[in-house]
Amino acid sequence: MIQRVSGPQLRTEAARPQVQREGSGTFGAMLQKELAKDVQPAQSVAFSKHAISRAQERGIEVTPDLMDQLAGSVSRAQAKGATNILAMDAEKAFIINVPSAKVITAITQEEMRENIFTNIDGAVFL
Repeated sequence: MIQRVSGPQLRTEAARPQVQREGSGTFGAMLQKELAKDVQPAQSVAFSKHAISRAQERGIEVTPDLMDQLAGSVSRAQAKGATNILAMDAEKAFIINVPSAKVITAITQEEMRENIFTNIDGAVFL
């Protein structure tokens, strides 16, 4: 048996539950704010006195681009939980203590062939 409903059963605007919103602004602005929380700026890298003298002795030029690469290596290593890394490319390598963001020593390509790297728990290619 079909019963007839008297009158429409529509919800009015006043009957709708109100959504609690955090802050004001557009979705895009709120998204950017949340994404900015997850992005940490690259930590600056410092050279120890030993690393500075080794780089000078070995003719390794420390450029702003190289410093950015080393800072990026430290950030990536921190994300993986590494404490001492070997950051290297085809021509040079650096041993870096990640928690202090300090370059411990600098090595040239020729010296890399003769050395064994110990006490590192990660490697990053520049």
